Amino acid sequence: MDTDRRRLLRLLAAAPAAAGFTWTEAEAQQAHEHAQAAQAAAQRTGAAFTPKFFTADEYATVRILVDLIIPGDDRSGSATDAGVPEFMDFMMADQPGRQTAMRGGLAWLDRECVNRFEKPFRSCSDTERTAVLDDISWPHKAPPELSHGVAFFNSFRDLTASGFWTSRMGIKDLQYMGNVYVPEWTGCPDEVLKKLGVRS
Repeated sequence: MDTDRRRLLRLLAAAPAAAGFTWTEAEAQQAHEHAQAAQAAAQRTGAAFTPKFFTADEYATVRILVDLIIPGDDRSGSATDAGVPEFMDFMMADQPGRQTAMRGGLAWLDRECVNRFEKPFRSCSDTERTAVLDDISWPHKAPPELSHGVAFFNSFRDLTASGFWTSRMGIKDLQYMGNVYVPEWTGCPDEVLKKLGVRS
């Protein structure tokens, strides 16, 4: 067990997680096209999506984790509904240089849960998962011994957000209108100014 932990820490140190999860706009677009195609194929055939990069256990963890970060609400669906796990799988399969940070971070999360609760993250209760994530969600509050988990989770959270808010569902959630022709600019609407507490 100690050897596994040392190996994990070496993997994380060799490839900082934050550097492992940066994407170009073209890469994100390509990943979304792949995710949408994968979701459509799964609906058509009734077969579950089979990841190319993640193991079955890793993929189960990713699906839980992205929905803890962006759950569904009355405005839109969850990160899994938006295809974020498929988006991530394509990104990882297509970018070998970024795989170690992801795989090492997921392994760290499981190891931390095993140390605390004697089971991996995917088998933990909601309360147990929250306890671990609360400890690594706030970089300035986290103890130094959790620094690898902090780096992984913050990068994973950023990737989840990127995957969600660049998806069709996420763009709709943002109510982004794009470049819309405005024949006459009359200023910010009164209801928006009132909500912001600003006077015109």
